[in-house]
Amino acid sequence: MTERANDHQNDADRAGADRNDERVERGIRFVAAEPQQVFDLLADPSRHAEIDGSGSVRASSDDTPERLALGTKFGMSMKMGVPYKITNEVVEFDEPSLIGWRHMGGHIWRYRLRPVDGGTEVTEEFDWAPARSGIALKLAGVPKRNARAIEATLDRLAATFQPSDT
Repeated sequence: MTERANDHQNDADRAGADRNDERVERGIRFVAAEPQQVFDLLADPSRHAEIDGSGSVRASSDDTPERLALGTKFGMSMKMGVPYKITNEVVEFDEPSLIGWRHMGGHIWRYRLRPVDGGTEVTEEFDWAPARSGIALKLAGVPKRNARAIEATLDRLAATFQPSDT
């Protein structure tokens, strides 16, 4: 069963976001690891900077829990031009297949994990349909920028689980 916090998702089932919704940027990648291994990395905010393809995630805040769960709030140190801090809340959680969080802007970063032969199909989504200022995001080019960052993040995530050649 998929759990969601703060059910402000009545306009659509966000965990089942319409795959054709133009307000969802997504990328898909094969990762050579079991879904639980990938989920464990995603549920550990201290490791988010190591896979972030946007270059904006610096580190988790000192008071951030080691493991995310539904409703968990966690802080991140970020930098987009200038340094800042942001607090996120886990709003979708179905271990080991789904985790998603949002911050004050309302948009959701979501990861869907599906077991496949030899590993996991990972889908990363930037769902800006529930954003408080979707028009401003679009005008600023945020969805397109995030689509590129998703590809880089998925590349880094896959590389994290690549077997070493030793």
